[in-house]
Amino acid sequence: MVGRVGPAALDLTEAHRFPNRPVRLAEGLRWDVLGLYAGVLDGLRAAGPVDSVGVDGWGVDYGLLDADGRLLGQPVHYRDARTEGMERTAWARVPADRLYAATGIQHSPINTLYQLLAAQGTAQLAAARRLLLIPDLIAYWLTGEQGTELTNASTTQLIDPRTGTWAHAVADRLGIDLALFPPLRRPGDPGGRLLPHVRESTGFDAPVTTVGSHDTASAVAAVPAAAGERFAYVCTGTWSLVGLELDGPVLTEPSRVANFTNELGVDGTVRYLRNIMGLWLLQECMRAWGEPDVAPLLREAASVAGPRSVVDASDPAFLAPGRMPERIADACRAGGQPAPSTRGETTRCILDSLALAHRRAIARAQRLADHPVDVVHLVGGATRNELLCQLTADACGLPVVAGPAEAAALGNVLVQARAHGVVGDLAGMRELLVRTQPLVRYEPSGDRGAWEAADRRVPGD
Repeated sequence: MVGRVGPAALDLTEAHRFPNRPVRLAEGLRWDVLGLYAGVLDGLRAAGPVDSVGVDGWGVDYGLLDADGRLLGQPVHYRDARTEGMERTAWARVPADRLYAATGIQHSPINTLYQLLAAQGTAQLAAARRLLLIPDLIAYWLTGEQGTELTNASTTQLIDPRTGTWAHAVADRLGIDLALFPPLRRPGDPGGRLLPHVRESTGFDAPVTTVGSHDTASAVAAVPAAAGERFAYVCTGTWSLVGLELDGPVLTEPSRVANFTNELGVDGTVRYLRNIMGLWLLQECMRAWGEPDVAPLLREAASVAGPRSVVDASDPAFLAPGRMPERIADACRAGGQPAPSTRGETTRCILDSLALAHRRAIARAQRLADHPVDVVHLVGGATRNELLCQLTADACGLPVVAGPAEAAALGNVLVQARAHGVVGDLAGMRELLVRTQPLVRYEPSGDRGAWEAADRRVPGD
């Protein structure tokens, strides 16, 4: 994505799009990170000369380098089964309540902490001299310089969210060597310049600027909130990340039990949120159905009365790929609800379930953080899904402002622009977003009682 930023202008253009195809090997599920890096180089060539490059991506996963800085195998995919049962290993060394009090990160089997526990004793980890989170790995290949960007580092469950530094006591108790990580960087820090062979491949030279390299950190930075607005956010895509932007973490026992996470954001903010399975549910169904066009599915779903059948979209049972329509139907039957029998009914079940999960997370976050909100900002890919936007407004009983769709890319380029003196602080970045980006407002409608009844039908929370 190429961003063009000025005092009164903010434009984003797609330069190149390429697939991300994980590979299942005999040893498990792996990312094709070399294929991704090749796509990045293709994208830089297509983008043409730029003033700065910033890299963001997903959290928790990493690549290991040997003493010569060479990659030790393809990075393990967070949906790989190797972390099953690792929480018991972790909690035997650091009890769950103490682990949360020290790191503020929700329990999730995909966290880097559990991945490293699963890797202990392997030849690969023994040979490793450096660990780079995925965006940091791409930046390293572009520049030859190594760093650990803080917003992404917070997803490892090895950072103290109060200080923004490593949680050394936790790592020591777990036997995790923090010396594997290069020094911490923060959004806006210099990240090096393109290497000679990268300059030759892409046709230009430019600095790499550290951004909020966790894509959700970049997306939250691009929430178009007005000054003084009390807002919740829903960052949508494969996952729905639902929560609040706070000045400090919430490390209470009720927060831990509710499985809220305290990830770090741009400018020392805290992303207090809950991870929900997101549009992964629909993506997996569409794969099972042979990749149909989404528009007819949404029209059919809109014609189905709801909320008729709902499932817990936060349930780890939906984490693995495969047989998603059948698994959703089974979950409905297990909950004593009608099982969807058509693609439209399944799609409506997914969207109603996501809207219900958004409602639950926002309501719980307000109580736990004592932080009331008046509006929900929905950013990311689902801004194009009018039905989900309206259902979220209906379920939450709050207005939903949808947009921008490419929030992560916009947050990325705005942090770069600020580092180069083009825009001001976080409030100034958001004011520019409000003035330049198309936004759609959805007012709550329908029967609030129907959502309250649906809430009672789904266990949890």
